[in-house]
Amino acid sequence: MVRLLEAHGGYVTFDWNTLTDKKIRTNLAQSGFLCDFGYNWEPWDGNSIPFRSDRQHDPIAIADYLRYKWLGKGWVNISPGLQEAITGKVVEIYLNAFEHSQSAIGVFSCGQNYPEAGTLQLTVIDFGIGIPNKVRTLPENSAMTATEALDWAFQPGNSTKQNGVRQGEGLYLLQEFIKKNHGNLMIFSNDGYVTIGDNEIIYENKCTSFAGTLVNIAFRCDESYYCLASEVPQLRKQIF
Repeated sequence: MVRLLEAHGGYVTFDWNTLTDKKIRTNLAQSGFLCDFGYNWEPWDGNSIPFRSDRQHDPIAIADYLRYKWLGKGWVNISPGLQEAITGKVVEIYLNAFEHSQSAIGVFSCGQNYPEAGTLQLTVIDFGIGIPNKVRTLPENSAMTATEALDWAFQPGNSTKQNGVRQGEGLYLLQEFIKKNHGNLMIFSNDGYVTIGDNEIIYENKCTSFAGTLVNIAFRCDESYYCLASEVPQLRKQIF
């Protein structure tokens, strides 16, 4: 929100004296959020996935961030091959944000490992046009509701990029992995919302509209939640 206000000519300062909760202050410092906004406290390794802002798409840097700061820290017990496959599909979320969102301030991400809850979360957000609004730019989709547009975006092969290149696999395959491993995927975009779990997919049209897209990915860290060994080759084959 600060970067968005600044992009519109605003000037924002933080009154750090009001940040009195030590746990919140520590978490924001550990992730690098405080340092990024001028507070003199360098980040450190811990349970945070570092706060990151990208003005331009750098797939190598983003993949390294996901590989070494998110999935590669040993919090989730998955094979290196599957880790690489998931990383590649989440990189596609960033790519979609840069190619389709028209966000003037780029893409932001951060996350957290919650040891007691046994979950690992990552959030990716942009303040662009939004998925439903982008899907509606295609003439055949112009009358879609937000939930219909989100459902369309999740179908394999669907893409608003009109160059003959088959895309749209990233959200679908990430969805399949989430369902198999009892995680959760939530997306807020424009006036639409979708949450995907292992047993259900819920789409909702919202009364209020979010100018952009927020993607939250939550994985179970307990290996007992992960797909059977017999399912891994099939899933990897789908992903690759």
